[in-house]
Amino acid sequence: MRNWTWTQVFTTLTVSMCSMMIGFVTGYTSPALMSMTTSEHYLPLSRQEQSLVGSLMPLLALFGAMVGGPLMDLLGRKITIIGTVAPFIAAWLLIAFASGVEMVYAGRCISGFCVGVASLCIPVYLGETVQPEVRGRLELMASTIGNAGILLSFVGGKFMDWSKLALVGSVVPVIIFVCMLLIPETPRWYISKNKVTEARTALEWLRSKEANIDLELNNIRESHSQSVKDTGNTWELFKKHNLKLLFIAIGLMFFEQMSGIDAVIYYTALIFKASGSTIDDNLSTIIVGVVNCTSTLIATFLIDNLGRKILLYISAATMTVSLTVLGTFFYMKDSGYDVTEYGSIPLTSFVFFVVGFSLGLGPVPWLMLGEILPAKVRGPAASLVTVCTWGFAFIVTNSFLHVIKILGTCGTFWMFACICFISIVFVFFYVPETKGQSLEDIEEKLRRAHNPVYSRGNSILQEIQ
Repeated sequence: MRNWTWTQVFTTLTVSMCSMMIGFVTGYTSPALMSMTTSEHYLPLSRQEQSLVGSLMPLLALFGAMVGGPLMDLLGRKITIIGTVAPFIAAWLLIAFASGVEMVYAGRCISGFCVGVASLCIPVYLGETVQPEVRGRLELMASTIGNAGILLSFVGGKFMDWSKLALVGSVVPVIIFVCMLLIPETPRWYISKNKVTEARTALEWLRSKEANIDLELNNIRESHSQSVKDTGNTWELFKKHNLKLLFIAIGLMFFEQMSGIDAVIYYTALIFKASGSTIDDNLSTIIVGVVNCTSTLIATFLIDNLGRKILLYISAATMTVSLTVLGTFFYMKDSGYDVTEYGSIPLTSFVFFVVGFSLGLGPVPWLMLGEILPAKVRGPAASLVTVCTWGFAFIVTNSFLHVIKILGTCGTFWMFACICFISIVFVFFYVPETKGQSLEDIEEKLRRAHNPVYSRGNSILQEIQ
């Protein structure tokens, strides 16, 4: 069977447009906060109001993830994603025509809620539709295009003020809606609803009509039947063996968010301004956006060759070093040293930090979210993990400016560096390698790992690796 079919690529690109929307929402804050006080559409904000504009999105994304899990299992992955289109458009229009900060708050709340729903559905949809041989590569396409959304907001912010930039954001959901109508629901969701005919049709569309899909369809049906027997109901999510998998998934998301990436993306322009860098603030943010997008594209080609764990090691090590250097620069600056001749260090450190994040700690946790969670509890499990993810993001973005005030800029970046270093230890001891394995194979190995007949003397890591 061919691994690359145009339908799989089109499906991945379509769902990845949702990631672009998420990226645009995430990146919007950095240029918008700068232009709100300098453009003709003047909207002065206090430090607390700036912090709220940034942190309301991840806070409401947390609630969106709570709702998205049940919706995704009830209505399907596709319909749930389509349901975010109209609210996304409304959110951007609220911001674009805001006459006060309250309307900006409202727009960020609505868009944040939709981000929570969409970010939950994307990895699950792709995990259930893409073949294992190229799953890593195609799923990381979503991260690449998501980072392109951040870059789009950075570039747009150089030429447009916050109001016009929000109007650009309202166009992307329309494209998503049109493309989503052309792709099918996932075969695995159809099987969970006993719609075998629809599952076969969807699988034929994804794999091509010439492909022999009988074996794959039977594996999906058998895996679902076994999952129902073993799991029983969604409360079984909190049984010991599922809790271990939740621990791994939530742990990866913890280190992804607590690395400080969202704070860096949200407040890029403000950080460069504070550093006294000789490079133009807007140009610096665009360079960071380009590097972010390019690095994820590189990871796309490496993920199915090197595997998930190697990329996570490289990622965390690079981020640790770059944050340490960045913290040292601010320490020297705050201590009164003349750092004028070292004005390129903040941008260089940011570049390496973003490269590290984009190679592993950024995309891989979302990829593995759709891989290691059991099929029967994938909806509620993914929902819980995504809730925790956006909870971590809210904590970081809401507290970032306040932590800087308490610890200083240098102490804040050193704190993030320590978290990135600890993530290396976590990956080594707990994270399994899932490269090249079907979801059914992964679930079967995890199931065997907890079956006394098979697992005596073995750990989850030994079974899955």
